[in-house]
Amino acid sequence: MSTVIELCYFAAAVLFILGLKGMSSPRTARKGIVWAGIGMVIATLATFFHPDIQHAVNYLLIIIAIAISGVLAWWSGKRVPMTDMPQMVALYNGMGGGAAAAIGAVELLKAVSRIETDLPIQAPRLVESHGYVGAVLGADHAALGITGALIGTVAFSGSLVAWAKLDGRLHRNRLLPAQQLINLGVFAAAVLFGILSYYTDGLAVIIIFFALALVFGVFMAVPIGGADMPVVISLFNALTGLAVGFEGYLLGNPAMIIAGTVVGAAGTLLTQLMAKAMNRPLTNVLFSGFGTAAVSEGSGPEGEMKAIQAEDAAIMMGYANQVIIAPGYGMAVAQAQHKVWELAELLQERDIPVKFAIHPVAGRMPGHMNVLLAEAGVPYDLIHDMEEINAEFNRTDVVVVIGANDVVNPAAKDDPASPIYGMPILNVADANNVIVIKRGKGKGFSGVENHLFFAENCHMLFNDGQKAAGELIQVLKRL
Repeated sequence: MSTVIELCYFAAAVLFILGLKGMSSPRTARKGIVWAGIGMVIATLATFFHPDIQHAVNYLLIIIAIAISGVLAWWSGKRVPMTDMPQMVALYNGMGGGAAAAIGAVELLKAVSRIETDLPIQAPRLVESHGYVGAVLGADHAALGITGALIGTVAFSGSLVAWAKLDGRLHRNRLLPAQQLINLGVFAAAVLFGILSYYTDGLAVIIIFFALALVFGVFMAVPIGGADMPVVISLFNALTGLAVGFEGYLLGNPAMIIAGTVVGAAGTLLTQLMAKAMNRPLTNVLFSGFGTAAVSEGSGPEGEMKAIQAEDAAIMMGYANQVIIAPGYGMAVAQAQHKVWELAELLQERDIPVKFAIHPVAGRMPGHMNVLLAEAGVPYDLIHDMEEINAEFNRTDVVVVIGANDVVNPAAKDDPASPIYGMPILNVADANNVIVIKRGKGKGFSGVENHLFFAENCHMLFNDGQKAAGELIQVLKRL
């Protein structure tokens, strides 16, 4: 039976890898999710036959937990709007980290219980009268288990803060004076008590260890600005995967080891790519508080914003040689993706080529705009990454920017004094005409004024994204 269980775990791990590979592209993402789901079902069923689960109460608790969590996940997944998808990703990611931390906590508590009751366990682990956790679990198991518990706990509380910020429930960017110095002290204390947990024979040290890890996760996420949330979500995802892998080693579960390692590696790579897309090192993302307060404007834009009416904007688009649409978080807030695609279809009916330009950090999570456009039914071959589309802006008549701000700001290229200088952007300013759909004259999440809005070739269509797209559609139909 143990051989069958191991084979099931291995099959599940393979399916996890195939699923993750599928999720790397919008074309195969749905299939990837299905493969990963099948792998999880196999791993769960195999667990029911594990020799460590011998009591009927254990089976009952597992079934109850699966039933409750499954119903809640199904209900929330069906109910959540696409605009709230970043919050859900952050929340579910936090649950994964919390689960890994809970596994570590249970194993540490079991080790303490064995010490207190003087119960022996089989080799190669060793327990001695008045021993310590590291001796009970084994050096490598204890070290990785404690490390995974620390990482998972930090990912859990940090992801909850990210969720609260994205959902508008938390607006604070500092809890205490000298927040970063305090963070360093709390982290050092958590590491110290993690080491002490290895040598402890009681509960007090372990409880303090987890409490410090929870506090550090909160303190770590609070100072991070909203503009950096896509990177932070990706980072916590990597931490969760790493924690699961470590706890899988502690349990001797190959499915957890492989799945956690793959997720941790993929999350780390994605975090690096996101930071590179912003041209900022990860340390700057974590410690600068970018987007949390007013920032220096550099030299500042010159000129005035030029408003345009929907009729004029639609006529400009209706006779263009090519139209490129650059979406951002404002499109998500207005839930305008369906109207935007309807607008694009009308333009295509007039034999006007339409393409969508996606910046890597547009929105509030990696791939946010791709998800929204896929939901609206936009064909994948019309959606282009920044590297693919940037060369086409200078030969495009009209670019429509809907809800994007910092990712189209030419100050990133032209103003060395700007806080976003050096960040790769969509070169929309190179087009003959730019139409920006925006509710007002406010700044982006970074707090930096957008120089594009004051450019000679830029026109501002002030309105809600969905209403503006609807007006453009009506005008195009009359042309």
